Amino acid sequence: MGNTSERTTFLIGTSGWVYDHWRECFYPVGIPKSRWFEYYCGCFQCVEINATFYRSFREQTYVNWKTRAPQGFRYVLKVPKRITHRKYLVGVEEDVKDFCRYGALLGDKLGMFLLQLAPSTPYDLERLRKVLLAFPEPEKVAVEFRKSCWLNDETESLLRQVGAVFCNVDSPRQKLTARLTSHRAYLRLHGRSRWYLHNYSHDELKEIAAVAQDLARRGADLVYIFFNNDFEGYAPANAMMLMRLLNRV
Repeated sequence: MGNTSERTTFLIGTSGWVYDHWRECFYPVGIPKSRWFEYYCGCFQCVEINATFYRSFREQTYVNWKTRAPQGFRYVLKVPKRITHRKYLVGVEEDVKDFCRYGALLGDKLGMFLLQLAPSTPYDLERLRKVLLAFPEPEKVAVEFRKSCWLNDETESLLRQVGAVFCNVDSPRQKLTARLTSHRAYLRLHGRSRWYLHNYSHDELKEIAAVAQDLARRGADLVYIFFNNDFEGYAPANAMMLMRLLNRV
């Protein structure tokens, strides 16, 4: 389950854990919803919290997340949409600092922040640089791009300069890449044929494992991998199979 090999740790999980349609196909019959997270933590060592993108949470919620997670567990918090999809990274430094103050309540269980740029965000490297430097630790920020104009050497160079992480995406619009801009790497798997509805085949999971191993060989000592294909419980099933392929069970 994401144990450390000679020099690389693979942390594999899903984008969220509270899905009613995972009942029975992932969560066994008889386990109450209040214990789903406990069950999830028995399978995975990390989770992406997409909910922070859509709404704010009280401080106590973050404290509860920290308390409920076992030692070594890591959360990735998705940066709020008011920063990325409403203000398009402009004038958001205080918003970023406020959000990071909440994230800090997770203590050592805060793994990273996921900064997903809106597709309509203008290509502006200085705008991105300014936002990344507003984070106390830019090396804990993974940036997901939804527009091809950002997928170039100049963007990679910027991320490398500030220490931020390039989010390699697999989706119907983007073929999975193996870009590496830090000692950390990040893979986000939305589904290959259809957004969120794709069940990765064994051969496709072998391809993903090969990408992860390539990143490790090239210097990544920590590789986060999240499945966002939640339909019919595909995400946890695919994640567990990938762990087996990477010999991390």
